[in-house]
Amino acid sequence: MEERKPVEHVENRVRVVIAEDSVLLREGITRLLTELGHDVVAGVGDAEALLKTVADLDGQRALPDVVVADVRMPPTHTDEGVRAAVRLRKDYPGIGVLVLSQYVEEEYATELLAGSSRGVGYLLKDRVAEVREFVDAVVRVARGGTALDPEVVAQLLGRSRKQDVLAGLTPREREVLGLMAEGRTNSAVARQLVVSDGAVEKHVSNIFQKLGLSPSDGDHRRVLAVLTYLNS
Repeated sequence: MEERKPVEHVENRVRVVIAEDSVLLREGITRLLTELGHDVVAGVGDAEALLKTVADLDGQRALPDVVVADVRMPPTHTDEGVRAAVRLRKDYPGIGVLVLSQYVEEEYATELLAGSSRGVGYLLKDRVAEVREFVDAVVRVARGGTALDPEVVAQLLGRSRKQDVLAGLTPREREVLGLMAEGRTNSAVARQLVVSDGAVEKHVSNIFQKLGLSPSDGDHRRVLAVLTYLNS
C-alpha cells in the first residue's frame, strides 16, 4: 500500500467547505479530503447554511480556498446549490467553486461558467469515486484553475459546434480543446492523443490564434478558450 505523506507535509493543502444534503456523501468527502491532509472547515446540508457559513468565515478573516457544493439542495432540491455557487463566485471571487451533480444539466453548467474564468468546476458525482482525480480537481479549482467533467465538456461543446466560432477549428483542435477543458496539461493531452508535446503545443497555439486570444491574456488563455466556446 502506498504510504501517505504526513498531514503537515501535504503539498497544495487547501481549506474546504462542503455543502451536500446527503450526510453519507458529505461525510465521505470530508473524510477523504481530511485523510489526504486538507482542511475541511465546515460541512453543511443546504444552500442557506452554505452562504451563512461563508459569510461567518469571512467575518473571521478565514475564508476557505474552495467550496464543494451539490447542484440540488433543500428545500426544493432544484437549483438552490448552483444559485448559491453563482452568488459565491460573485461575492467572493477569490473562492474556488466546484459543484457536483447527479447528471449533466447544461443550463446550470453554463450559468456557473459565465463571467470570471478562474476557480470553477463542474463534476458528476460519480467522479468522487475516482479519488485521485477528484482530489486533484478540488485542489486545482482552489488554486484558480478549472475542472470540468468530460461529459459536461462533450455536451456543451457538442451544442456549441453549431456556432460559427468553431468553423475555423479542425477536428483535432476541437478534441484538444475538449481535453483542455477537463483541466489537462499539454503533456496529459499528448499522452491521451498519443502525440508529441510539440504537436499539442502547436494545436493549442492555433486554437488561441483562431479564437483571437492574444499573449497578453496570459495564463488564462486556456480557460478563456473554453469559455469562448461555452458562451458562443
